[in-house]
Amino acid sequence: MADRRVAITGLGVVTPLGMGIEDVWAALRDGRRGVSEISLLDPGHFPCKIGGQLLDFSARNFVPKNYRKAVKVMARDIEIAVAVADLAFLDSGLITRGLEGKGEPTVDSKRLGCNVGAGLICTELNELGTAVNTSVTDGKFDFKTWGKSGMSNLTPLWLLKYLPNMLSCHVTIIHGAEGPSNCITCGDASGHLAVGESALYIRRDAADVVIAGAAESKLNHMGLLRQGKLRRLCTTRNDQPAGAVRPFDADHAGTAIGEGGGLLILEDMDCAKNRGARVYAELVGFGAACDPLAIDVLRPTAGHLGLAVRNALASAGIGPEDVDAIVAYGTGVPGEDLAEAAAWREALGEKARSIPAVSFTGATGTMFAGASGVQLAVAAKCLAEQIVPPTVNFDKPAEGCEMNFAAETRKVKIRHIVTGSYTVGGQSGACVLKLCEK
Repeated sequence: MADRRVAITGLGVVTPLGMGIEDVWAALRDGRRGVSEISLLDPGHFPCKIGGQLLDFSARNFVPKNYRKAVKVMARDIEIAVAVADLAFLDSGLITRGLEGKGEPTVDSKRLGCNVGAGLICTELNELGTAVNTSVTDGKFDFKTWGKSGMSNLTPLWLLKYLPNMLSCHVTIIHGAEGPSNCITCGDASGHLAVGESALYIRRDAADVVIAGAAESKLNHMGLLRQGKLRRLCTTRNDQPAGAVRPFDADHAGTAIGEGGGLLILEDMDCAKNRGARVYAELVGFGAACDPLAIDVLRPTAGHLGLAVRNALASAGIGPEDVDAIVAYGTGVPGEDLAEAAAWREALGEKARSIPAVSFTGATGTMFAGASGVQLAVAAKCLAEQIVPPTVNFDKPAEGCEMNFAAETRKVKIRHIVTGSYTVGGQSGACVLKLCEK
């Protein structure tokens, strides 16, 4: 990357550990756990009955009063995106037209971009199922009845709740972002890809400020079904939910579905310094990769994450010897942990075993696309605080997962930190953040 420098000036996160970067950071430092028995829905006979939930959460608390009616046409994923956008802008000190009561906007709408990574949103079964049942005769679904009358049992705006690009749409409408806008739907890697692309908006002078990251919720019956079919969920610790998800640990036995997201405010460095903004970090490198063989979704893969990390390091103009900390993904699925650890070694060599690293999945469950956005926020906070928080539920490494995770908070001198993620489908992304030099 070259040309204009990219500063990270705002962090917005929502996770099962809390709302806002300070609450989530404190929970991570303290090693708190947010995975519990699922109470937001009835897991029924599904083998996995635990997850990382957002309790007492509604986007109504994060939108202007005149926009609250629109929450009715927001799926859970959209609500999370809207919430973390509000938190990110508040944290940055920038004022948009969506921050009610904060004064006149301080950012030009035409120079404000947006790129929110998303998953494929699941429809609410009670809504779609009720309509589908009107077209069932003698136990069989009838397409003619559905086309003639069944479909009319859905609200005309029904589809707008479930389009992945609606995460970016609502954020841009609320905050008046009229600059470059996109939505990336590459699973768990979406946040890294969205932030990397957004940095290029600023680099090429297409925007001064971009809000970027990702959000997702798979905590629903379809999510439990699909992730169960993929053999990714932990089914042996329903009676011990807090300790169930164990990334890279010898006792890892699968993951739990979490929900959440993270959005970052990326800003032209000169603009940020001119307004006296707090700069958490500078985004200096980005890389992406893909593993075509991951079309076999039951074959554990890290989506060529090693190549994505190498590309990010090359983009930043640094080598493995310059990396001081890692924010890894770590789903807790044994085969995936092995593949990810191998990817980090591929990219960083033997140094991957000694660089201080952290994964927070044990505390939150797997938040899918949302996890990558939170990873980036945590990486920026690690740089700003010069601290690497503990990896919850990590005692000793699984064979083949020998990296420098720890069960306690560590004070570390960090100049460059790397974070990366991957998806079952074979996509990966990585970013390099650098300590902002005065």
